[in-house]
Amino acid sequence: MKIVVKVGTSTLAHATGRLNIRRVEALVKVLSDLKNQGHELILVSSGAIGMGVGKLNLPGRPADMPTKQAAAAVGQCELMYTYDKLFGAYNHTVAQLLLTAEDVSFPQRRQNFVNAMERLLQLNALPIVNENDAVATDEVGVSTTIGENDTLSAIVAQCVGADLLVLLSDIDGLYTADPRRDDHAALIPEVREITPELKGLAGAAGSALGTGGMATKLRAAELAMACGCDMVITNGQRPELLYDIAAGGPVGTRFVGRGKNQ
Repeated sequence: MKIVVKVGTSTLAHATGRLNIRRVEALVKVLSDLKNQGHELILVSSGAIGMGVGKLNLPGRPADMPTKQAAAAVGQCELMYTYDKLFGAYNHTVAQLLLTAEDVSFPQRRQNFVNAMERLLQLNALPIVNENDAVATDEVGVSTTIGENDTLSAIVAQCVGADLLVLLSDIDGLYTADPRRDDHAALIPEVREITPELKGLAGAAGSALGTGGMATKLRAAELAMACGCDMVITNGQRPELLYDIAAGGPVGTRFVGRGKNQ
């Protein structure tokens, strides 16, 4: 299968912004093994700003745009250095692609991105995609940002014709209520249609270092399902669950792609 895996800041980093080494090493090992099985893997990785915060010893996520840009520039180097080193240990070559909204909204630039991705996969490389947060800002009156990587990962899945999109988050899936506040909250194992009631279950808040929340994940699910791609939300604390997810196992919440509803 062609699988897009999105990993969030809460999975990659500790609350300090520093890299969660054990978690990232486990994730890379599983992704490398899935690639060895013959799957085509694309990683959409958050974490540049969060890791830049830690690297620059800032007190928290910056509020002003120039410091966010600086943190992203520093953190992206840290991210790719880490991925290159860890995937290299399993003899896999990584590639970096940094995007803005214009890169996927203008037809020619979108096609350029698709061409690059397809060729990288043909060459057996593992593309690692992130938003270009060092330059993608909306302060000049032009919408250049996608905003968060849940949506970006769904766009990537659309562009490459992925079979499966997996969002690794800090929650086990979509619940009937917030499980951190309601002991009676129940996991919803499968979704075949995004209804207004489902959207009503989604809160807006992400983690202190990240930007996503359940609402952004449901928007990503709509994009993925519309192009026939399954999407799974699961907890990134256990990367080994990717084996079961790739095999179609009941992990997290699976959103069934359109055309698979028979």
